[in-house]
Amino acid sequence: MEEPGVRQRKKAATGSSYGHETDDEAKSGSALPKIYVLLAAVLVLALYNFLALVKRPLNQFLGTPTRHLPGVRTNYVPTFTADEAKQDAVVEAFKHAWFAYERDAMGDDEYHPISHAGSNLTKAGGIGYTVADSIDTMIIMGLEDEYQRARAWVADKLSFERDGNFNTFETTIRVLGGLLSAYHLSGEDPVFLEKAEELGSRILPVFETESGLPLSLINLALREGVQDNDNGGYISTAEASTIQLEFRYLAYLTDEDTYWEKAEKVMAVLRASATPSGLASIFVDPKMGRYQTSSIRIGSRGDSYYEYLLKQYLQTNQTELVYREMYATAMTGIHTHLVKRGLSSQLLYIAELNPERNQNGEIGWRLTPKQDHLVCFLGGSLMLGATTSGALVHNVSIPPRTDELTEQGERDWLTGVELIKTCMATYDTQTGLAPEIAHFRILGDGVDDSVAPADWYIKGARPNAPPPFDARYILRPETVESIFIAFRLTGDPKYRDYGWAIFQAIEKHCRIPTGGYASVINVDQVPVEYDDKMETFLMSETLKYLYLLFADSSVLPLNEYVFNTEAHPLPVFNPTIRTGFS
Repeated sequence: MEEPGVRQRKKAATGSSYGHETDDEAKSGSALPKIYVLLAAVLVLALYNFLALVKRPLNQFLGTPTRHLPGVRTNYVPTFTADEAKQDAVVEAFKHAWFAYERDAMGDDEYHPISHAGSNLTKAGGIGYTVADSIDTMIIMGLEDEYQRARAWVADKLSFERDGNFNTFETTIRVLGGLLSAYHLSGEDPVFLEKAEELGSRILPVFETESGLPLSLINLALREGVQDNDNGGYISTAEASTIQLEFRYLAYLTDEDTYWEKAEKVMAVLRASATPSGLASIFVDPKMGRYQTSSIRIGSRGDSYYEYLLKQYLQTNQTELVYREMYATAMTGIHTHLVKRGLSSQLLYIAELNPERNQNGEIGWRLTPKQDHLVCFLGGSLMLGATTSGALVHNVSIPPRTDELTEQGERDWLTGVELIKTCMATYDTQTGLAPEIAHFRILGDGVDDSVAPADWYIKGARPNAPPPFDARYILRPETVESIFIAFRLTGDPKYRDYGWAIFQAIEKHCRIPTGGYASVINVDQVPVEYDDKMETFLMSETLKYLYLLFADSSVLPLNEYVFNTEAHPLPVFNPTIRTGFS
């Protein structure tokens, strides 16, 4: 029998008015569709898109009343003005975090608030991960003094001459992305573009593989790509496919097409290796350019692949239809294979598919009712996709109407709304913070109903025992990211209420009185026990999204900016070279 998680409720679980799946999801092992199924699906999709295109004008001509869009409340007044008091509270939290880092560890990659110390990612020294990750937040919040000191450090002390191996993906999204965003938001201060171009040129050698897929590590001083032997030389799908926004924008700014071409080649290789379902396993071989048999999930090592399909389409002003196609196929694959509902409260969650080899050596797939906190980005992403790639009109209303969305757009919108609801449900813990991983109840799961919660639980959590890794909260931003997007698309004040509740829980349980914020080892234990680390994404993402949630909607509008996966806003632009695998 599997050990249940022991979790005391702070409030009753909320039900759902939608359907309930009763299949034994844990033993799902159906094979993915074959290629001829995809061909038929393409024909059906083409016909569907034509019918969807004429739906709105036909309904208007016939005088058909607009149907209420599920997931949009009708009993609220949309709010788009700033809540200055809550904004000020978030700014104070950022300053509490930044001042501690600046006092104890200025220039170091990471910060440890309890020991008042910094650390770097290589023995050769760091490249200012925390500074680069935080500087655009200072600009957005109007923290001029802090910004000027951070800018001076970048101009005078930031060096990439480090003979050590840095993660290609993390360096791109945090440092390159941060520098590019700071360049734009600062009114094009050249110091940021100069540093960004230097870093981009040092990273380029990772693409020198047989397939064009990037290696996982880069030695910045030697300008050499390095294989990650921990994963058999494979690179995670998310790492390979979550550097495109940054390199494409760098190419646009510098007129150096090689940055674009290298990043785009990655997407062409992944598309050629894709399954008909549009789902991607989490590892890919940089030599052969093919997916490896491994888990399929929207959490770790897979998440931002799906995120950047939509965002690449949006970044170039919806001109590259190949990404719209890839995104639509992937979202249908997610709905077909991974969207499930839990028992009792009917919470919608995104499951994982894990490969298993049977006695005959054949590989099947087992569905696992596990959802990483990382998956919570998908709620807002689906809603954003519904109002852009899934829209029938160019400017969708706020909140959207049914006659403005295709059927796929309506589907994605509803799933996004429901997934945010589920992610908020995982914050129903003793601390009001969500765990790193949640497992959902399914029929026949072997969990004792008398001691385990009826909807979701933390696997391995037991009374009077060390907490499992799953029970941690490490200041993650994904839920507040989705809340921010949902609020911008609806104006519904409930999303601000959600965000404020999360912020208050962070303030109560993660704030270190002497400065900074720390991760919590067990979200179901009060008083909390700390892990002495303040992740850089607290200042880059979590606090930025919270600030923008309470800002006026004219600040960084979603139709003018795309946020990279580290929450660095980059402007939408029209490409100046042939793109979209052309």
